[in-house]
Amino acid sequence: MKITSVDIIDVANDFQSATSKWRPVVVRINTDEGISGFGEVGLAYGVGASAGFGMAKDLAALIIGMDPMNNEAIWEKMLKKTFWGQGGGGVISAGMSGIDIALWDIKGKALGVPLYQLLGGKTRDKIRTYASQLQFGWGEGSDKAMLIEPEQYADAARIAVGEGYDALKVDTIAMDRQGNWNKQNLTGPLTDKVLRLGYDRMAAMRDAVGPDVDIIAEMHAFTDTTSAIQFGRMIEELGIFYYEEPVMPLNPNQMKLVADKVNIPIAAGERIYWRWGYRPFFENGSLSVIQPDICTCGGVTEVKKICDMAHVYDKTVQIHVCGGPISTAVALHMEAAIPNFVIHELHRYALLEPNTRTCKYNYLPVNGMYEVPELPGIGQELTDETIKASTVVTVK
Repeated sequence: MKITSVDIIDVANDFQSATSKWRPVVVRINTDEGISGFGEVGLAYGVGASAGFGMAKDLAALIIGMDPMNNEAIWEKMLKKTFWGQGGGGVISAGMSGIDIALWDIKGKALGVPLYQLLGGKTRDKIRTYASQLQFGWGEGSDKAMLIEPEQYADAARIAVGEGYDALKVDTIAMDRQGNWNKQNLTGPLTDKVLRLGYDRMAAMRDAVGPDVDIIAEMHAFTDTTSAIQFGRMIEELGIFYYEEPVMPLNPNQMKLVADKVNIPIAAGERIYWRWGYRPFFENGSLSVIQPDICTCGGVTEVKKICDMAHVYDKTVQIHVCGGPISTAVALHMEAAIPNFVIHELHRYALLEPNTRTCKYNYLPVNGMYEVPELPGIGQELTDETIKASTVVTVK
């Protein structure tokens, strides 16, 4: 089998957030045996997201004529031929990810088995997920009521539990009482007023749902180290499941400082790339939960290695998922296969109809649990209608 062409697809959808467009880039690798594989470049949002399209296009030229079953050789070629890729850049890693996922999709289809079988088979039949705050209010493009007061956070938590979820993720610091985003202002030590409001919101959720529902504190690295420690200590008494991205991941020593001072498991990883990026966090013991994104961190080939490394250090895994339906499907396969899975990320994007209708299948949780896709390969493809409506560049 040989790779004959690669289609780079800027997926058309009509989702428009409050501040920026959101649309994934998908790679379709075509072969001389008529089997095509789909993968996603995980840069669907944020300034510079369109760079993933160009990167995937450049990398595609390297693999024409190669055997798609040799994904390990292709991965090494992409890493070493780019030169700059060996510095660990997220754009290069994301482009590699889309291609790598598509190769695994081809392999599964050629062998007639779902991806999880190629990764060692299932370690579980159901995938537990959490409800994101974005599902029930607050956030860009939300059609729900904005969450401001602690009582509103409590109401949203009750709604989530009523829909069958037993875990919630919430960001209680990023927005002030006037409904303004604090993103640009969260620099330096935060005032007690800001921290106390965040605590009150989270405490209201805990009071509303009781002790048996897990609550994840999402920080997005908006806080500096001092404030991250102060806030972490405040919420310790609330029984927080884990404390996500309390500080930026570019300085592992700062993450270690927070971990040493706060008695809550620390999670990070959506902006850490490749096993080399994770290595210092494993070695210093700062992270308890890692969050690699298969669509930005090097694809299936690389993330399986990272998950296995994490297992050596007694770290659990929550795959970062904030993209299209292909991203969701490939994450479910990985989470079914690895023994050190903790929970699946359910972002609001995964529920939006402009997103879900771009692909053939709609995998959604029931009572807070996902089924694992059983179709050959990753079990997800763009619809023909979506491809026709999208911008497509073909590399031959």
